[in-house]
Amino acid sequence: MALVLASGSKIRSELLRNAGVDAEVDPAGVDERAVEAPLIEAGFLPEDLALVLAEAKADDVSGRRPGDLVIGADQVLAYEGKRFTKPEDMEAARRQLLAFSGRTHTLLSAVVLSRDGAAIWRHVSAAHLTMRELTPGFVGRYLADVGETALSSVGAYQLEGPGVQLFERIEGDYFTILGLPLLPLFAELRRLGVLDT
Repeated sequence: MALVLASGSKIRSELLRNAGVDAEVDPAGVDERAVEAPLIEAGFLPEDLALVLAEAKADDVSGRRPGDLVIGADQVLAYEGKRFTKPEDMEAARRQLLAFSGRTHTLLSAVVLSRDGAAIWRHVSAAHLTMRELTPGFVGRYLADVGETALSSVGAYQLEGPGVQLFERIEGDYFTILGLPLLPLFAELRRLGVLDT
């Protein structure tokens, strides 16, 4: 049995590797927008969207890898009752950061373990992040400094880099913010005998 990460996310694979956990990387072929569109229309909560997307990814990869244990993950940003995805361009990132200025948003990170095409464990964690008051000039300089990497995360920032300068207060687990709640995941992997106890 192999442990497989159903994600092409560089940070998720680095988190596992840095923690000493060997996992093959086999990104899922899931159209996230197609999966979530009917759920959003039906009024699903952001945490439910994150879980459904994480499970869809894990099930997709585990369905083609019999016997392997597959980790699926997804992150949703919720702000004022709306769900945000990765910004499509730098202008969208700029508008998003200015909208969050001086306010609190929530990151919901879901992780699912699947085997043989079916989920066997699910978890979602939340973190609440309050941005400091940002000026348009600062946001412009920040985006110029980080470039296209701003488009690779739902919040238009990477907390492990210059994005930390955007914040006044953070409540929640660091790994949840990075998109993979490691502590509950590792507890379940130990329970399953995949990691040493």
